[in-house]
Amino acid sequence: MTTALTLRSQAETLAAHLPPLLAEAEHLAATVLLGDHGRRRAGTGDTFWQYRPAQTHDAARSIDWRRSARSDARFVQDKEWQIAQSVILWVDQGAAMGFASGDHATKGDRARTLAMALAVLLIRGGERVGLTGLRLPPRRGGAQLQQMAQILSEQATTDHGSPDATGMLPHARALFVSDFLGNIDGVRDALHRAADRGVKGALLQVLDPQEEAFPFDGRTIFQSMTGSVQHETLRARDLKSRYLDRLAARKVELAQLARMTGWQFHTHHTGQSATQALLWLYGALERRR
Repeated sequence: MTTALTLRSQAETLAAHLPPLLAEAEHLAATVLLGDHGRRRAGTGDTFWQYRPAQTHDAARSIDWRRSARSDARFVQDKEWQIAQSVILWVDQGAAMGFASGDHATKGDRARTLAMALAVLLIRGGERVGLTGLRLPPRRGGAQLQQMAQILSEQATTDHGSPDATGMLPHARALFVSDFLGNIDGVRDALHRAADRGVKGALLQVLDPQEEAFPFDGRTIFQSMTGSVQHETLRARDLKSRYLDRLAARKVELAQLARMTGWQFHTHHTGQSATQALLWLYGALERRR
């Protein structure tokens, strides 16, 4: 199993190829915080932005009398509006994510590395990042990344995990990463609960190349990673078209769920470039809706 230190190292290496990500804030009435990075507009904050002529609605205490003394007009200091956006991550830690074919990374390793790389970029950009289900509230800093890596390195005893929308801040951003091959009811419920709180984000489906191609023929024994489900067939090729149809239908269902709730959906397999998947995540979380 990938250690927390190795996972963080892999994530930082992947993130190093991209510029820092500043998550685009959307509907932030409940999540406006004083942050380290400004959005270059007037508002609440500590950092001076500009002087402007005083207006009739400005209180006398807001007048900068030292600056005003140098002219006939009165001036007010505008502060920079500083916002930190909370981003919540869920990575499927079910046993099924441990599957890998050939020399490809396991689905779980790729999913964790992508989620951690995104967290590195977000925190570098001044954002607060956490995990769903109140396991790790959104925070910044290297200690947060370390704790996140430790939690994500754990593995569940069930074949498939299910996202938990508990604790999502209103109007935050979110990312769910899974193969999404298990029961979809939990995903549907979490997306609807997130949408009710104004949370938008991205679904990233991570698959192994064998799961995309189904290259099996003849006698084959299919078994889940926990061994709880097993199926033997003498003619595996006869199952191919039905399997691929069901996989395509699942992708369509996920895409429709994402579209209905204002999220983005993308499928990535472990034979593809991890950097390309991270670039997609960059755009998906940055995109305004």
